[in-house]
Amino acid sequence: MPTLSLHQLRTRHVGPIDLDIAAGECVCIRGASGSGKSLLLRAIADLDSHAGAAVLDGRACASMPGPAWRRQVALVMAEGQWWADSVGEHFPGGCTPASLDRLGLPADALGWQVARCSTGERQRLALLRTLMQQPAVLLLDEPTGNLDEDSTARVESLLGDYRREHAAALLWVSHDPRQAARVAQRRFMLEDGRLVEEGEEEDGGESTSVSRARCPDAGDAAW
Repeated sequence: MPTLSLHQLRTRHVGPIDLDIAAGECVCIRGASGSGKSLLLRAIADLDSHAGAAVLDGRACASMPGPAWRRQVALVMAEGQWWADSVGEHFPGGCTPASLDRLGLPADALGWQVARCSTGERQRLALLRTLMQQPAVLLLDEPTGNLDEDSTARVESLLGDYRREHAAALLWVSHDPRQAARVAQRRFMLEDGRLVEEGEEEDGGESTSVSRARCPDAGDAAW
């Protein structure tokens, strides 16, 4: 099953980063504003120039055209891109009412004009649009940042099911430590361009800076 591996990845003031994310695993990254969390995701998605390598299931990003890489390693930004007037035009394969309902959206949402959608509605629709493509890796940039508590719970549930059912690797950027604890098997802080593993402070230990972060058994956590 596909594993996403980052080898000495560097972009602007971020890196070098070494990180393996197993199929079926969720890794969460937090950090201060401006620490480079979004820059890291954009580099992994091959949207920004970078050094080092990103590898999916043994195949390097550099060996593939950008669009082909991004079909497998999909970036879901806090504010998605919309290139047509109606929501339905962004779902060429359609979308079932059940899928819309899982995110608290009505069955007729595909008939809406994008301009009439709230920020939270656009965010949920952009996520659903990406999941319809069934990528092997999801790069999630604050996917619940504009959502209320109920919608946040719906998104977390949907992504948890997708991770398990498709054995997808998730790299989730969040500002909320409680969310990180809920959704991730491993959690890191991005500090001074490096990843610092967290989670031991609660037990009286210390966070440890990691130069290479290996993935545990993705079945260790229930989410």
